[in-house]
Amino acid sequence: MNFFRGVMGGQTAGPQPTGAETIQKLCDRVASSTLLEDRRDAVRALKSLSKKYRMEVGTQAMDHLINILQTDRSDSEILGYALDTLYNIICNDEEEEQDETAQKQADDLGAKFTEAFIQEPEHTTLLLTMLEEFDFHVRWPAVKLLTALLRNQCVQLQSIILVSPMGVSRLMDLLADSREVIRNDGLLLLQQLTKGNAAIQKIVAFENAFERLLDIITEEGSSDGGIVVEDCLLLLRNLLKNNSSNQNFFKEGSFIQRMRPWFEVGDDNSGWSAQKVTNLHLMLQLVRVMVSPVNSPGATASCQKSMYQCGLLQQLCTILMATGVPADILTETINTVSEVIRGSQVNQDYFASVNAPSNPPRPAIVVLLMSMVNERQPFVLRCAVLYCFQCFLYKNQKGQGEIVATLLPSTIDANSISAGQLLCGGLFSADSLSNWCASVALAHALQDNLTQKEQLLRVQLATSLGKPPVSLLQQCTNILSQGSKVQTRVGLLMLLCTWINNCPIAVTHFLHNQENVPFLTAQISENLGEDERLVQGLCALLLGICIYYNDNSLENYTKEKLKQLIEKRIGKENFVEKLGFVTKHELYSRAAQKPQPVFPAPDQMLFDHEFTKLVKELEGVITKAVHKSSEDEKKEEEVKKTLEQHDNIVTQYKELIREQDAKIQELKEQVSSMTTQTEQMQATMAQQLSQIQQHKDQYNLLKLKLGKENASQGANTLGDGSHVNGMQTEEPAQLREEVEELRRQHALLQTQLREKDAIIDSLRSEGSQPTEGATGGPDKSELLKELELLRSQVQSQAAEISQLKTDNESPLRGAETESSSAAPSGDSSLDATKTAELESRLAAQTSEMERLKEEVQVLTEGRAQLEQQAASSTSSAAILQTEMAKLEADLLESKKEQDDLLMLLADQDQKIQNLKKRLKDLGETVDDEDELDTRDQTDEDDEDED
Repeated sequence: MNFFRGVMGGQTAGPQPTGAETIQKLCDRVASSTLLEDRRDAVRALKSLSKKYRMEVGTQAMDHLINILQTDRSDSEILGYALDTLYNIICNDEEEEQDETAQKQADDLGAKFTEAFIQEPEHTTLLLTMLEEFDFHVRWPAVKLLTALLRNQCVQLQSIILVSPMGVSRLMDLLADSREVIRNDGLLLLQQLTKGNAAIQKIVAFENAFERLLDIITEEGSSDGGIVVEDCLLLLRNLLKNNSSNQNFFKEGSFIQRMRPWFEVGDDNSGWSAQKVTNLHLMLQLVRVMVSPVNSPGATASCQKSMYQCGLLQQLCTILMATGVPADILTETINTVSEVIRGSQVNQDYFASVNAPSNPPRPAIVVLLMSMVNERQPFVLRCAVLYCFQCFLYKNQKGQGEIVATLLPSTIDANSISAGQLLCGGLFSADSLSNWCASVALAHALQDNLTQKEQLLRVQLATSLGKPPVSLLQQCTNILSQGSKVQTRVGLLMLLCTWINNCPIAVTHFLHNQENVPFLTAQISENLGEDERLVQGLCALLLGICIYYNDNSLENYTKEKLKQLIEKRIGKENFVEKLGFVTKHELYSRAAQKPQPVFPAPDQMLFDHEFTKLVKELEGVITKAVHKSSEDEKKEEEVKKTLEQHDNIVTQYKELIREQDAKIQELKEQVSSMTTQTEQMQATMAQQLSQIQQHKDQYNLLKLKLGKENASQGANTLGDGSHVNGMQTEEPAQLREEVEELRRQHALLQTQLREKDAIIDSLRSEGSQPTEGATGGPDKSELLKELELLRSQVQSQAAEISQLKTDNESPLRGAETESSSAAPSGDSSLDATKTAELESRLAAQTSEMERLKEEVQVLTEGRAQLEQQAASSTSSAAILQTEMAKLEADLLESKKEQDDLLMLLADQDQKIQNLKKRLKDLGETVDDEDELDTRDQTDEDDEDED
């Protein structure tokens, strides 16, 4: 401890050790001490010396500090000291004012120590494991050290972290730390980590970064938040910019909808803080990243649609028309709205319907154009308005027509300011920048729209009182010939080139003015200064367009005469050289890079992005057109006429083939429809046949059941057969039991009768013998009376049985015959009630039988109807099959005709190829588009035939 008192504490006698010596002793102490407390004190001393003696500590102590991180993982205090010391020697602090040389040396020192640290990938992995420590004194220094390493050697460290297991996931966990200082420094770390590395950006995005960052932005107050919101927005921009995968993930995750509340600006827009301006500026940049023109068209269109559907575009337009918005926010909002509506018809239509909150209400386009042609407005704001107008007209023929319509005489309203009036005012203003902006804006209203080019020829302008009106085309050439500023002339020349390009009528109107061609040739032939070379090149381009798209309707300015004029007055080589001045201009390549007009100063605002595309397209064809001789022109004209004739023939054959293809397709559809109907009918018929078969089976079952019941009824019950189907099996059994009972009663009565007869015979025999007197007389008379009574009962009972048998008419007659021989005997148990019951049962069975007969008749009639329907379906199917055969015959005949036409087409193609070969032999360039179209059509026909 005396050693540390000497280093850290009071003065000692003798010479003081130098810083390097002290650091060496401390390093030895760290390496050799066995006590954790001694090592901790030595590392603490190194930390205190690391800023002043950065070079010495970094050179001598780095290995010892890394060893501490590896061996003393259990002590968080010594780990914190070691991480802080490493941070001090690696971080390039810029707090102190230093000259450039000292700062450069410090940066080189930080890069040197960073390279030494990351030379072993295990050191970075060790540092990543430190992030898992929850202790604040370990985790926070580890985050700061990783951030410093990334600032110094970003690419190398990104490669190490990318291959480290769970490396990015550990860094993402920092965003969930409850301690704001660690979370905020974690944001800075992820900003450095995601710079320029698409793979890490994707991993971070799929680690739920978007959800976490948007939650933090909402918690911090969105645009009203502090520096943390700015850090989150910067990280979001790193993840989304030029990364189509993350952009798609952001859109599919419905995160665009969560951006809408950012732009809810209140009515009171006074007192915007600098941080709020920065935050809102970054938020607008995020929207532009999603719809940037450099993205794929499909992804941009999808994001534009989402922004319109969720109301984000409407919210941006609200900011656009609000008052009190800072100028830089308003400018960025205009640029953002521009790219949200660019190329999207729905968004462009909505923007056209937006009105400014003025009295009377004016369209937002008109209000913006007023700012563009106002020279008192900031330059960047005017550029943003021009970009917005260009994006509104991009691929929007409807919008182009609406703008041009405001210039036509029939639609001009003297009581209101229109877009056309503002453009004309800017076109002829004294401000050269207004001239250029209005010219470019009007050129975009004519871009790739032949109809509007012809409509704009009708525009007439009143120059002064008492003079007749002149056309807009003529007024532009008049201003051009007056020798105004270079910026004004460049703008007008770009407008004229766009106007007459691919429009022979506009070329004729331009050449009709006798002063235009001499002016152009004079401009091109003069040897002017460096500034005028661009004007000469544009004049050469304009004259070349007049040659290339000339329909030879003016006798004095045909193609041939204009080329002779160039050859005599200018020279072909000189003309081509002047034409090349346009693409060689330094500002041309800058304007060709991106659609947005971004210029460092107003005087450098010369080229428009769309115009650079036009120059690139026309430069080569104009050069060829100028070098062609008259004979070549004539031959080319003849070949063109021949080709046109052949093209017309080919076109006719193509149309005929298309018609036949349409007919074939229609017949195929009819055949398919009829086949479907036939299948449906066959299915219906099969179903009906199945139902008929089911009814047949049911009928046969009923018939079989009735036959069995008839046989049973004939053997056991009544014999007329009319009650067979309705009789239940239980009732004949009861009747048989009753008959057996009657038989037993008959047998009993017969027995009794025989006994009585025996008694009577014995009495009669005794009566013939002498008796003892009259004592037996009364007994005999009584016995005779009883006998007569018994006989009468037997006769009555026999009569009842006979009547019962007669009524039933059953097969029991055999039993009746047997019992009729017996003498009647007496039992009155069978009475009229039983007979009535039997009659009621027989009546019920008869009615049931009749009902079954009716059901059988109904089933028979239904079967007949189903058989009739089946016969009808069979006939319909036969008719459909006949029609199908006829259609197939027509199809074969059409295919045969098509084959003949294809043979004719092949002959015509061969003739065309021969003619094109002749053209190529003559040195002409032949466009093979028609040939490709013909081959494509032939291939399509072959595919259809297959």
